[in-house]
Parts: sequence; C-alpha cells; structure tokens
Amino acid sequence: MRPERKEKILRIYVYPALTLVAIVVAWELITRGFKIPEFILPSPSSIIEEASTAIGLYLDHTYFTLYEVAVGFALSLGLGVPLAIAIVYSRFLQNTLYPILVILQSVPKVALAPLIMMWFFRMHPVMPVIIITFLISFFPIVVDTATGLMTISSELMDLARSLKAPQSRIFFKVRLPNALPHFFAGIKVAITLAVVGAVVGEFVGGNKGLGYLILFASSQLLTKSVFVSLALLSLMGVALFALVVGLEKITIPWAYYQEE
Repeated sequence: MRPERKEKILRIYVYPALTLVAIVVAWELITRGFKIPEFILPSPSSIIEEASTAIGLYLDHTYFTLYEVAVGFALSLGLGVPLAIAIVYSRFLQNTLYPILVILQSVPKVALAPLIMMWFFRMHPVMPVIIITFLISFFPIVVDTATGLMTISSELMDLARSLKAPQSRIFFKVRLPNALPHFFAGIKVAITLAVVGAVVGEFVGGNKGLGYLILFASSQLLTKSVFVSLALLSLMGVALFALVVGLEKITIPWAYYQEE
C-alpha cells in the first residue's frame, strides 16, 4: 500500500474511530468512578444493555422515522429540482418566486410546526411530520441546484450559442454536468435536515418514531432510552449521508480526486 493511501485511511477512518473509542471509555470510567445516577447520565454499557433488551421496540420506531424522512425528502427532491430548473429559465420566477422562497426559509420551521400540525393532522396523523420534513429539506435543494444551473462561464455559453446548439442540448451537455456537484451538495445538506425535520414533527405532535420516543422517555426520566434513540438517529443520519456520498461518487466521479 502506498504511503499516501495509508495516511488517507488513517486520517479518514482510523483516527476518528480511535477518538470515538477513547470518548466512550472515558465516559464509562467517569460515570462508574463518580457513581453518577443513570437518570442523569447513564454509562455506555447500560445504554447498550437497554438497546439490546428492547431492540424490537427501537427498530419499530426507527423504521417509522425513516419512512417519514424518506417520504419528506422524496417530496422535496421531486418538487425542488423542477422548480430550480423553472427558476433558471424564467426571469419572472427569478424576480417573484425566488425572493419569496428566501423569505420563507428565514421563518423557523419549529414555529410553523404547531400550525402545520393543526392544519393537516386530520388528513393523516403522519402528514404533518412529512410536510415539516419536506419544508426543512426543500430549500437547500432548490438553491444549490439553481446555483449550479446558473453558474456557467460566459465563454462556454457563447461557444454553445455560436454552434447554434438548441436549449435542450445546452441543458444536458453544459448546464446539467455543471450543476451536478452543486445538486449533490444540496442533497447532502437536505438529507441531514430531513432527519431533523422528522424529529421536530414528532416532538410537536407525533405518536410514533424516535422523536416521540425521546419526548416520552424524557418525561419519564428514562435517560437510557433517550440516549439509545439519539444514537439511532445519529446512525440514520450518517448512513443516509454516506448513501448520498456513494451515489455522488458513482454519478460524478470527475468531481473527486482519483488516486493512481
């Protein structure tokens, strides 16, 4: 193995893993050494024991939250990308709709959550959570995709027009390849925000899911259950982010430095 490759593996995988292990060991020693009550700060070993004894319950709530994240993110992707394309090709939308989107993004979604819950809960109990997830993850996709489609060098566009290339060819050969790195950057932000959105929705009015479980366990001082749910949410976010990164490397390999 080349020294550069070995150093990269150590930097990306080994060092973070060793740091995490050191934190967990220190956490275990501190909680045991100072005899901290479990309802204040449980030890990692007790958290693992809690997860193993009720694994079915936690997986059930995890699948439910993952479903909300997937549906909300799919909606933001399905509506955000066409809207970004429309904004790029429509001066009217750039001057009217785009500023409104920026204003709406500045409104905290947590403040809107009770209203969304009140308006859409009767349609379906899961609908408000999905809408909150959609709203939180929608804006990064629109902005990053539109930015990528618009940030084309003037020389390249002049060359395409001088060759009398139709708009469809310019889109697929020039704008779309240029937009893909921006598009995936927006997706990586949006997929993590989608997890946050699902938890916010479950906090406000959910009756199932990891966010609901955290809220219920906190009210009962079941701190171990809170930590298990937080760990599962973290794993979910990391797994979804890694999935997007893997898809990005397959789709636009030219955007990554390729070691020989």
